[in-house]
Amino acid sequence: MKSKRIFFKSHIITSIFIIAILNSCKKDPSPKKNINPVTIGLYEYADGLNKRIFIPVTLVGASTQTYYEVFDTGSSGLTIDASGILPSSMISNSGIKVTGDSVVVNGITVTSKTGTISYGDATGTTLEYGNLAYASIKIGNTSGNYTFKRVPIFLYYKAVDGNGYQYPPHTLDVFGVGPGASYANSEITSPLKYFDTGNVLTSGFKLATLNDAGFNSNNTYVSGLLTMGLTSADLSSSGFIMHPLTYNANEGYSSNIPGTISYNGTTIAAQFLFDTGTPSITTIADKLAVNASGVHKIGPLPKNSEVTITTNRGFTYTYTTLDTGNLTEVQNPNNTHDYRTIFSLDFFIHNEYLTDYSNHQIGLKNN
Repeated sequence: MKSKRIFFKSHIITSIFIIAILNSCKKDPSPKKNINPVTIGLYEYADGLNKRIFIPVTLVGASTQTYYEVFDTGSSGLTIDASGILPSSMISNSGIKVTGDSVVVNGITVTSKTGTISYGDATGTTLEYGNLAYASIKIGNTSGNYTFKRVPIFLYYKAVDGNGYQYPPHTLDVFGVGPGASYANSEITSPLKYFDTGNVLTSGFKLATLNDAGFNSNNTYVSGLLTMGLTSADLSSSGFIMHPLTYNANEGYSSNIPGTISYNGTTIAAQFLFDTGTPSITTIADKLAVNASGVHKIGPLPKNSEVTITTNRGFTYTYTTLDTGNLTEVQNPNNTHDYRTIFSLDFFIHNEYLTDYSNHQIGLKNN
């Protein structure tokens, strides 16, 4: 019994010794990765009453050609024409040639998964046809930029409107930053979701108020408009009114925010989409609207009409229609098949906008 007891103790001593050695060999835990938000500029452009904001994409895989993408809060995912990015031998009017499940070309992984994106409504629709792909991308310019190591993209080979007109290459490139997923493929989401937030920041972005004077034909660079990565102050004490988003199986978290809208002396329920991809005309969806005179009349609101919106979280905004901006029309969703009231780029000249991807909410702030 004595020897057995001594044998058992020796195992304990040996085990303690081994554990001590292993503990002494362990590396200290890696320090917290503190990353600061990154702010870059965007380009403002106007063609008459139509306004656009563009974000430069200077790298797609190994392609270093610069493409100016429409910065779009109303859609999700980067869509970019394959022309000039893939060899012309891979692209035809009927598709992108992919052997097997995928092929790597110019640093881009092009998969055999195809899809279609639709823009517009029942009164006019444009379709893009393409494939799911993956690539590193770089955005911004020498004044500020950021490189995403690998993001899913929709690489399209053809874009056609409802009359069969095929758009020239890269005419409809879009940088969609909405919180949901692309209709082309659920793997395609906002590239900004791939910003490295480290251990402190929250995944998302802020869009500062746009510079009204920058909208001209010169494609004006305006610094400091887009900030990637949100701080705790952004989400708690900077004045944004937060709106929780609704999830659905088809598109993920929706950008639509419920509320009411008042115009022509009447108030109706609404679902708001604040859309930087809509260049000039805000559309009020009114199911009572008809092709006749009166309060609920289909068509453009007259100059000097006052419109007020109130969201379900108490954000309010009032504007007056002009000949030179805040153009607004009324449509019946039974005709357009779109129940949303869609605000154009003019909204963002007077209001700040925030999307919190991590907590699935959108912030709005008067300025």
